[in-house]
Amino acid sequence: MTASTRLELIAVPGLPLVRAGDDLAGLVLERLGTAGLVLQDGDTLAFAQKIISKAEGRIVNLATIAPSPRAVEVARVACKDPRLVEVILRESRRIVRCARDVLIVEHRLGFVMANAGVDQSNVTGGGEFALLLPEDPDASAAVLREAFRARAGRDVAVLINDSFGRAWRQGTAGIAIGCAGLPALVDLRGEPDLFDRRLRVTVVGHADEIAAAASLLMGQSAEGQPVILIRGLRRDRPATPAAALIRPAAEDLFR
Repeated sequence: MTASTRLELIAVPGLPLVRAGDDLAGLVLERLGTAGLVLQDGDTLAFAQKIISKAEGRIVNLATIAPSPRAVEVARVACKDPRLVEVILRESRRIVRCARDVLIVEHRLGFVMANAGVDQSNVTGGGEFALLLPEDPDASAAVLREAFRARAGRDVAVLINDSFGRAWRQGTAGIAIGCAGLPALVDLRGEPDLFDRRLRVTVVGHADEIAAAASLLMGQSAEGQPVILIRGLRRDRPATPAAALIRPAAEDLFR
């Protein structure tokens, strides 16, 4: 993939709070038009996971959740609401680590993450409601990409961004949990470096790098900028979904 010499990131302004059933493509196109921005072929739109989940109705009222005995026990160790833990366990394949204020799980989609991505921040209804990850983030990205193609006549890529912690580093960073129209991974093995030495192991988490850049504008709290227009990315390799970023269990040296 040829390196870009200029990359432009623009927060789509004025987006309203998203609710279940909202037309995200329509909202974004409307706000872009108001701001005097026009989509171009090759653009990428990065969406915060929360607005995808909200539009898809992935919200749970904890008042409706009856925690299982296992959820009650895990909640005791993690010092969390047993109803919230029950929702987390339903979204998980297994618990990776559990300690006070920490519940790391393998999500049903393969992500290893805190709380299976179940979140209560910036969710209407206060502490009684929680938001789940999209059912299939790659599919969600593909649907949005086709919506922009149909309405704007442009070939854009779509990326869905979420905030993850890292096992050996402090703080969270944006990563891609869904994408369409761009290569999630860029395999550079066999290509030459500056001194014509062939690379042997370099595979770039391209979609994660884009997600991290978008997060600089999205923010993590009350910024209210959940969609970022990215212009200048090169897309000269075949598209692959964000699922390709998940390391297979057979290659996991720490499992």
